[in-house]
Amino acid sequence: MLPFPPKAASVAPLKGRGAVTNIQGRYEVNGRERFDDGWSVPGVAEDTPAPLKTEVTDEIAKSILSRNTSPDIPFSVSLNPYRGCEHGCIYCFARPTHAYLGLSPGLDFESRLFAKVNAADLLRQELARPGYVPENIAIGVNTDAYQPCERERRITREVLEVLGECNHPYGLITKSALIERDIDLIAPMAEKGLACAAITLTTLDGEISRTLEPRAAAPARRLRAIRTLTEAGIPVSVSVAPIIPFVTEPEIERILEAAKDAGAVGAHYTVLRMPWEVNPLFQQWLHAHFPDRAQRVMNRIRDMRGGKDYDSDFGKRMQGEGVWADLIRQRFTKAVKRLGLEGRMSRFNVSDGTQFRRPLVVPKPVAKPSSAKAAQMDLF
Repeated sequence: MLPFPPKAASVAPLKGRGAVTNIQGRYEVNGRERFDDGWSVPGVAEDTPAPLKTEVTDEIAKSILSRNTSPDIPFSVSLNPYRGCEHGCIYCFARPTHAYLGLSPGLDFESRLFAKVNAADLLRQELARPGYVPENIAIGVNTDAYQPCERERRITREVLEVLGECNHPYGLITKSALIERDIDLIAPMAEKGLACAAITLTTLDGEISRTLEPRAAAPARRLRAIRTLTEAGIPVSVSVAPIIPFVTEPEIERILEAAKDAGAVGAHYTVLRMPWEVNPLFQQWLHAHFPDRAQRVMNRIRDMRGGKDYDSDFGKRMQGEGVWADLIRQRFTKAVKRLGLEGRMSRFNVSDGTQFRRPLVVPKPVAKPSSAKAAQMDLF
């Protein structure tokens, strides 16, 4: 059972981080909770904890392409160069995946990262398979492919170089202005109709953005990135996601107008999703930053989820149901129509495989040990 969020009085936000706590993953055997043992001195403040440093660990991945059959998203193949994301977006639906690693979906997710250093080699091997059929690859779904460590790691750029060499269609999803660095690779592919981008724009309010997605680019900077990509001939959609009632929901029309003015040609939205550990993490964040409206926000979320905090059913999980979900849908649809924007990130559905060519260089796969004994490392 997942822990419930502590009372608002016991929760304090951490500067530069989205999560308030390092909540335990759902696979942990032992439970832990704070307990006042009576040794604290009334009136004496506790020492301020040291800033949490980000650690990036190299990972030799076994595979690089993920496939899904969900009717809720406009692509079936995705690629993630990293595990975890330093942007620290409190609403990130991928946070629970860190529990599979024995780590916390809370602060660990945004501070203990893993870089798939062999991503480009794995991609070459995949594209070289005799039976491979090219489909549009969405890059940066579970974690942002342009999070801060990409500046030095350059794994995403290596992946784009492979896709460019093979004329393979792809779409990029990010909330980072670092995507501008790779315009020299993306623009030629866009000219062939093989590349597009989606910039996530959750809010135009810098104060909200600094707590909601603390290490992502500021809203104004994302708008500038949309303009820069557009001027380079790259079609850009805006992802208004997630829509959070009474927090970002009042801005729907203004976000779409700003994105249109910056050059966006399409738009898409989702309402807040809270699977697994995201639920208590988000409620902790809500009590820490918006205690005055926390209950009101949760009541509206439950109105859109059939009285529950979350509903994972296809067709409901992305946009919700009920009166309030319908109201959001109508507002978004009318604004998109008025502004002349495409809906549902339609360009991510377009896949031109006729230009595909297999990679010129294919690295050999990493040899597997012939036996368990051979796989065992020598202590000395």
